[in-house]
Amino acid sequence: MNYRKALTLLGCGAALLTALYAAQRPFRVYPSMEAYDDIALPEDWQEQTEWIFARLMYPQHPHARFGRFTYGRWSDWREGGTSWTQDYPRADRHFVMALRRLTRMNARSVEQPVNLEDGDDVFNWPWLAAGEMGDWKLTDAQVVKLRDYLMRGGFLYLDDFWGQEEWDRFNESMSAVFPDRPVVEIEDTDPIFHSVYDLDDRYQILGQWALGRGGGMQRDRWVGTKAHWQGIYDDHKRLMVAISFNSDIGDSWEWADDPGYPEKFSALGIRIGVNYVMYDMTH
Repeated sequence: MNYRKALTLLGCGAALLTALYAAQRPFRVYPSMEAYDDIALPEDWQEQTEWIFARLMYPQHPHARFGRFTYGRWSDWREGGTSWTQDYPRADRHFVMALRRLTRMNARSVEQPVNLEDGDDVFNWPWLAAGEMGDWKLTDAQVVKLRDYLMRGGFLYLDDFWGQEEWDRFNESMSAVFPDRPVVEIEDTDPIFHSVYDLDDRYQILGQWALGRGGGMQRDRWVGTKAHWQGIYDDHKRLMVAISFNSDIGDSWEWADDPGYPEKFSALGIRIGVNYVMYDMTH
């Protein structure tokens, strides 16, 4: 390859990256339901990286358990403060710190909230994660957009919902996205459990809210439940959606630096997250 051709290819690559970053929505921070609105930004938050933790914003279900309820109605989910901000942004940033330490992934230190209504922005983010899934209620347009995103190769990780009531609310939207693709249990032999760590020995991960005094008022959310590791596959046996039902992986990231939170939960939760990211980027 001659010098001029090399320079031309280098210039084309730089132009492509510039166009990609220009097409993405800028980073922004929304009010968190958990009053994490004063978390300082890391010094390198503006770094352009290969991978970014994208958090799915979603409308609140009318029968949701959580969120800011003022003046007789839920707060506007587009402005934060509702269930999609559960664990946000502390869990996101703690997980990225762990991902940086445990892998060679060039990951941005801050998360990216993603709204399905922002044109084609969702297609810029190969990884989407969301929590408190008993509280989402997608619109018809959002259902179509999310299905398109996943069928094009996107990956969605869903976490932190418990019991039949929350499952039913979760499934209202999930079955609309894929009415012809069932949620199934992921087999232990699936590559997602072996992409970095071998995770045959998985156990239920409790949230910080379930610890101490038997879990307090929310104890009924987890007593008698069993952890499920589930998913939805495409026609090529690729997992498009990975689901943690009856576990709280988000809390295992959020409270990983708290001496009062059991290390065993964070140890497994972080490994699950690392495996899922690596699976997403290689399948």
